[in-house]
Amino acid sequence: MPTNTDQQAALRIASGRKPFVEPLRLGERLKEIRLANQWTLEDVSQRTGLARSTLSKIENDQISPTFTAVQKLINGLDIDLPQLLTPPKVQPRTMGRRDLTRQGEGQRHPTPTYEHELLSCELAQKRMIPFKTIVRARSFDEFSEWVRHDGEEFLMVLEGEIHLYTEFYEPLQLSRGDSIYFDSDMGHALVSVSDEDAVVLSVCTRGDTA
Repeated sequence: MPTNTDQQAALRIASGRKPFVEPLRLGERLKEIRLANQWTLEDVSQRTGLARSTLSKIENDQISPTFTAVQKLINGLDIDLPQLLTPPKVQPRTMGRRDLTRQGEGQRHPTPTYEHELLSCELAQKRMIPFKTIVRARSFDEFSEWVRHDGEEFLMVLEGEIHLYTEFYEPLQLSRGDSIYFDSDMGHALVSVSDEDAVVLSVCTRGDTA
């Protein structure tokens, strides 16, 4: 039984229309290669012997490169023809998502050592998990084991002072405004050392996207 695709092809043949062929988009591919190598137009010009104006026109699809120009690109950029003809990567389009959390309206999750307030809880499939934490712990001895989770974590002290204990380093004191980035599968723990319980902001990457 003919498929819908077969029927569409037959209709094109009957109408005399040629099948659609994806253009090579050499300009986009050339620019992608150039930016991936952090080259300027001048860099590529020196490598290939092609004028900057010519390269700019090729990248902006104002002209199609001649066979000679393609040869110069391949040789000068040390790539082969299939690399140059590979379609540019499709950049995922943003969906324009946003999720507002008013002060004090996050999802609270208290533990014996921390009082977490999860932020942006309405947004599904996030790549990052932001949360604010009141550090209740006053001694490292309050932790029965290291805190650890997949991914990476950014932490900033909003109020007070803390000691950050980590599995492979000496304890580190952080004050208001200090921040640190670390691999969160490394054991870690926070302890308040200021008169009032410290408050920190953390942003963690999800383990499957880190």
